[in-house]
Amino acid sequence: MSTAPDVASPPLHRVTLPLERLRTLGLVLAIILIGLFFQSQRSTFLSSDNLLTLLRSMSSLGIIAFAQLSVILLGEIDLAVGAIYGLVATSLAVLWLGGGSLPFTLPFLPALGMALLIGLFAGALSGFLTAYLKIHSFIATLGLLSLASGTELLISNASTFNPAYNTPPPPSWELGIFQALGGTQLPFGIPIQVLWLVLFFGVFWFLRHRSIVGFRLLAIGGNPKAAAIARLPIRRYRLVVFMVSALMASIAGILDFSYVGSVGPNSAGQLNLQVIAAVVIGGASLMGGRGTIWGTLLGAVLLAVLANGLALLGIGAFAQLLFVGFVTIGAVILDRVTSDLGSRRRGTASAT
Repeated sequence: MSTAPDVASPPLHRVTLPLERLRTLGLVLAIILIGLFFQSQRSTFLSSDNLLTLLRSMSSLGIIAFAQLSVILLGEIDLAVGAIYGLVATSLAVLWLGGGSLPFTLPFLPALGMALLIGLFAGALSGFLTAYLKIHSFIATLGLLSLASGTELLISNASTFNPAYNTPPPPSWELGIFQALGGTQLPFGIPIQVLWLVLFFGVFWFLRHRSIVGFRLLAIGGNPKAAAIARLPIRRYRLVVFMVSALMASIAGILDFSYVGSVGPNSAGQLNLQVIAAVVIGGASLMGGRGTIWGTLLGAVLLAVLANGLALLGIGAFAQLLFVGFVTIGAVILDRVTSDLGSRRRGTASAT
């Protein structure tokens, strides 16, 4: 006697899809409701000028968060992005403008290339320690955070750098290129950093959702033992994602240096917390194997809306940190609940 297949049972890989969509819709709804609340308190919140300011302020956060998602998809974490962000921007200033502890200076373009190489080296060090020496990424990147922060203070002599007021002043064409990187204003008043955000969103969206790279990141993070049996290049992927994470932090640091016009010690502030919060709020699992670029973007938008709205209400930076902490903890709790629910649904689907 033959048994007819159970056509009513959904494929296992589709079981959790409604949960992911539900979380995405929940994020969109939360952003809308929070935005409407701030608009009811301050009528300037939804003005075009403020929205453009909000987008510009979240651009660097989003750029770094896209790369952090790749790290978290592998079940790892990069705590050094904030320190690398500051180190690379400061390295560019010292190499180009002088005034630090280095005995030489370089023209702008070689200094820019050297600063980016410093960032890549820092990422390669994190990746090597994690992938080849088997040191947990939390410890490896925590150590690199201290190394990068200490190096930044050492080479800069804890000074602040401003190219426009430097002595001697840099050539005008070099200053023009530098200011154009992050300070250009596009038509309709759109900051160029928004264009950088869109560009990197497209790149990481393709890699995560439309390439073999994204599939392998999910496979390695979701089941490392199975990935090893399948002979996936696990160590190589770990090395590369940490290098990419450091590179994005480096680019973001340079873009913000260009926009603000100056850089000094501790310029990254609470960037580490915000980046990880954006990824987790966006639905990524800290255990690896789950996360989307769209979710990460929405997580960054939510944090930017909170920071902007609270600033308009006159709430200080310390209180803003409290809000970010509460939202992040809530996102982790939600991740645990939805993960347990998804496991039960997969078990039910398997049984039927």
